[in-house]
This record gives sequence, structure tokens and C-alpha cells, in this order.
Amino acid sequence: MSTPMNLCLSTINMATRRPRPKTKPASKTRRSSNGSSFAGFGREKKEPLWRCVENCGACCKLDKGPSFVTPEEVFDDPADIELYRSMIGPDGWCVHFEKSTRKCSIYPDRPYFCRVEEDVFKSLYGIDKKKFNKEACSFCRDTIKAIYGSNSKELDDFNHAIRSSKPD
Repeated sequence: MSTPMNLCLSTINMATRRPRPKTKPASKTRRSSNGSSFAGFGREKKEPLWRCVENCGACCKLDKGPSFVTPEEVFDDPADIELYRSMIGPDGWCVHFEKSTRKCSIYPDRPYFCRVEEDVFKSLYGIDKKKFNKEACSFCRDTIKAIYGSNSKELDDFNHAIRSSKPD
């Protein structure tokens, strides 16, 4: 769960990328007889743990364009669609995102869909607890790349944060 010190990585924005084809990439990870994962040469593969990174705010760019799904494709409740749309400023960024500080001005009171939490991912996207970290990390990477680029400091910071995070 994220803390008030961190910017929220809005689940609606992380998960608003167009779905990728469900193809399984070739993997170098092998399962041992006890079920643990190994990534080549006998090293144990560490599952990434999602973490919000300060000074990012990629999720706060609410209007990302046609390669991302619309609020109507995510929400069932018209009130959620209306709230989401009311938060989009003229430049596409959330009206509550302070660009100078890269912080949310309503962080403690932000809508549920701005919270990266297991139960939110389950209710909005059908992603279960076991896949939460993997999917949240993937959504964040895609959103950061779309907003700041593949070679951005924001993406480097995010990748470093999830590689160095430890389970709670």
C-alpha cells in the first residue's frame, strides 16, 4: 500500500493501456522441485513488488490519447465516469496534480480509482491478489513510458524502486 509521502499511481491510469495480445514470451525461468523460481545460472528470480515513486505522477496524466482505454471502458458506474472526466484539466493532467511539486493536492482524499491496492485491481480489472504486483508494475511501466519515454529518469527511478523493494 502506498504512503502519503508518495504520489499515488492511479490504477485507472495504469490500467488504461490497451490490452496486449496474450502471448507467452519465452522464459529462462525454471521451477525447481520445491516450486521456487530460478532465472538462469541458478539465481533465484525475485518477483517485483509494486512501489509508488515520488516525483513521477505519470498516472496523473488522465487524458493519454487513443492508445489507452476510455473511462467508459473501465467503469460500470456513470458517477465514476463523471468524476474521472471532471478531474481532467485542459492540458490532460489531473486538476489536483501540482506540477511544480509533482504531488497530489488531495492525496488523503483521492478517489478509490486513484489507489493502487489489491482490492481496487480486483474490482476494476479482475486481477487477483497473486498477480497484483506483476500487473501493477507492468501498468506503471507502460504509463511512465507513454508519458515520459522509455529512456526517462522516471522509468529508471521506478525500475530501481521495484528491484530494491522488500516484502512487507
